[in-house]
Amino acid sequence: MDPFVFAAVLFAALCHASWNTLLKIRLDPFAANALITVASGLIALAALPFAGIPPIVSWPWVVGSIILHLAYYYGLTEAYRTGDLSQVYPIARGAAPLMTAVISTTVLGEDIGLYGWGGILALVSGVFLLSIRGGRDLSRIDRRAVGFAFFTAITICGYSLTDGVGARVSGNAHAYAAMLFILDGSCMAAFALWRRGQSILTEARIYWKTGLFGGALSVTSYWIAIWAMTVAPIAIVAALRETSVLFAAVISVVILKEALRPARVIAAVMIVCGLALIRLH
Repeated sequence: MDPFVFAAVLFAALCHASWNTLLKIRLDPFAANALITVASGLIALAALPFAGIPPIVSWPWVVGSIILHLAYYYGLTEAYRTGDLSQVYPIARGAAPLMTAVISTTVLGEDIGLYGWGGILALVSGVFLLSIRGGRDLSRIDRRAVGFAFFTAITICGYSLTDGVGARVSGNAHAYAAMLFILDGSCMAAFALWRRGQSILTEARIYWKTGLFGGALSVTSYWIAIWAMTVAPIAIVAALRETSVLFAAVISVVILKEALRPARVIAAVMIVCGLALIRLH
């Protein structure tokens, strides 16, 4: 894999883990998600004159992606409501790359090779190992949180494939990404007002700086991923993005003061091995 693309997607993963952490430490999950999504749309709107408008042929993919993203926000928010970051996040992000790899190779005909498959499997195994205990005892795992985490994984797979194909069809990944963020932010704003009413505006005024920071991280993370999926296999990019789980684990231990267990160390080694194999792809 091209070293520049490889490094760019790893940086995107760090950004992704960072803005997801904000959902746990600021506001309630839904309000934080809405604030970050709307801020992302405003940032993309400012970039639109430079990115341009995507061609009409790619708009159905944009619409499909928005629907899947709204489902993703709902699933992730509900999972965080009852689950720990270190438990929910790995499950949500861990199942998605394997689903994406299977569909992209069987339906889209992408060839990721032996090293690619080996890297994806090692990375996914490490991701799931991180979630075995999460922040709770196994006997106390919240089934509702885990169920929403798996639902979120399905939506991640769906929008990854949709955006990968849509960006390729558009011929301009930057225009596609800008329009996606703008419409996504608009839809989230309408949904948040419908669900929370004027109270969401009060919270937004208090935490607008945090929202803007999270929005910038979110835009950077997924914009890079969309571009990367036009120059590399979708399955490989999707798998690399899930190294955000490793960054999230570090954040959980350092900032949220969650326990560092031997399983997390082993999982980190597995993820690094997966990265090495993917780099050889």
